[in-house]
Amino acid sequence: MNPLNSPVEAGIRTLVLLTEVFPRGMDLAELVYFDHAVLHSGNLDGGPDSLHPELPISPGEMALRRQLIEQGLTVLMRADLAEIAATEDGFLYTATDEAFSFLSVLEAPYLHQLRKRAEWLISAYFSEETDVRRSMKMITQSWADRALFTGPSQREIEDR
Repeated sequence: MNPLNSPVEAGIRTLVLLTEVFPRGMDLAELVYFDHAVLHSGNLDGGPDSLHPELPISPGEMALRRQLIEQGLTVLMRADLAEIAATEDGFLYTATDEAFSFLSVLEAPYLHQLRKRAEWLISAYFSEETDVRRSMKMITQSWADRALFTGPSQREIEDR
């Protein structure tokens, strides 16, 4: 099994996000958006360089990302690193106390870079003072704006 873009990799990214917002939780939609945003932070105003190469965003990619995040959450919950709770805001996932210990023993440079970006992203878009849904719309708008400026030229479109 390829460890890249696997439920384990998605789970680790999700765990980084969940520990960054602790003790608050995130719902599945927030995790999907923030997972994409943490990997492509260079697309956001003031964001650090992206960890992953630039890819055009599409609804299909988000659907695949959602499935992968769900699988990653299953891995995390089986390992007692995350839990789910039904709240008046819906189902929220949170990190457990064991999550912090688990992440502290991982030393990969990629994980260090991921944690730095997650810290920036959460402070910029997921604070107590921000409306997270509004932040998610801002992130989506930045993707749309970027697509307008980096999309194919009129000539490329006509040649198709």
